[in-house]
Amino acid sequence: MTRLSVNINKIATLRNSRGGNIPNVLEAAMNCEKFGAEGITVHPRPDERHIRYSDVRELRPLVTTEFNIEGYPSDKFMDLVLEVKPHQVTLVPDAPDAVTSNAGWNTLDNKEFLTEVVGEFKKAGIRTSLFVGTEARFIEGAAKVGADRVELYTEPYATDFPAAPEKAISPFIHAAEVAIESELGLNAGHDLSLENLRFFYQNIPGLLEVSIGHALISEAIYLGLELTILKYKECLR
Repeated sequence: MTRLSVNINKIATLRNSRGGNIPNVLEAAMNCEKFGAEGITVHPRPDERHIRYSDVRELRPLVTTEFNIEGYPSDKFMDLVLEVKPHQVTLVPDAPDAVTSNAGWNTLDNKEFLTEVVGEFKKAGIRTSLFVGTEARFIEGAAKVGADRVELYTEPYATDFPAAPEKAISPFIHAAEVAIESELGLNAGHDLSLENLRFFYQNIPGLLEVSIGHALISEAIYLGLELTILKYKECLR
């Protein structure tokens, strides 16, 4: 079964744009689970422009499915994750001012750094995933630094899918095969949507989890959160 983890950052962005506590991030997370999501993802950034560090702490005891925290492994981020102890941490190579994740790790150039960081999280019993592109050497490198999983950066797939689905999926099939050969669990995320998710799921072997935020929360404006989550789960059957 491929799990659906809902990234609730955009709900926090809407709340922060006005101040106060509407929409309520905690209530939204609990509703996502109630409506069928198998996980909640958050990505606290240094400027806390959407999910705040305090949100992460408040969410931890409430999340009853899988809690996944994404982010760049700065000292502050690592301290938060080691304090909260989510089920999974997904490490991304974002610059502090990045609008959104836009590349995967070069696991070869960052081998020493990632080995140390991954080791710290695994010592604490936290499953560790690295955000990567489709290059085989970087996926193999993720295994060498001790990661449990990789999360494939799927924006290139989403961009190319409307015009050429088969061409768009091809490098991701190969990447999935490399991950399996490297004994890594396989996640995926970024710009997956109701338009392109089913085709991705049907063609990618060993897919354990997809993390989806922007498209899902946007579509929920039109369809409602419950129906939107239901439709996403239908794509994963």
